[in-house]
Amino acid sequence: MIRRHFCLTAAVLALGATPALAADRPPALLYKNPQCSCCEQYAKYLQAHGYEVTVKPSFDLLLIRRQNGVPEVLDGCHTTLIGGYVVEWHVPVGAIDRLLDQRPAIRGISVPGMPAGSPGMLMPGENPRPQTVYEIAEGATPGATPKVFSVE
Repeated sequence: MIRRHFCLTAAVLALGATPALAADRPPALLYKNPQCSCCEQYAKYLQAHGYEVTVKPSFDLLLIRRQNGVPEVLDGCHTTLIGGYVVEWHVPVGAIDRLLDQRPAIRGISVPGMPAGSPGMLMPGENPRPQTVYEIAEGATPGATPKVFSVE
């Protein structure tokens, strides 16, 4: 039993996840364009890191983003609501964990664009690349330069 727990913990850490249980994490609701496949890959990435994810196809993504305070400059192909925050695009799980642990006074976080090497965008055999994660500020004004949340 101890060996199995050790092996499971080692496997989780090797994947870059924290050893927290899925029950410790809030459920995630991922809104996506019905034709987008990278969104499904991102949902699988979150699930592999212990998040319970419900995927909801929608053609109303722009409305969902604006209702959640996402400025146009940080718009993505999918929007995830988790723990009272909005997570836009392909944000690494480390940044999500930090967001949920620290609970800063922001609307959420985003990795704009579809950067190669980001979660859900990896090609077979490709290694993850560092991603700059930006804050989605409360009441951000259009055209304002987003603040960096972290580099993951």
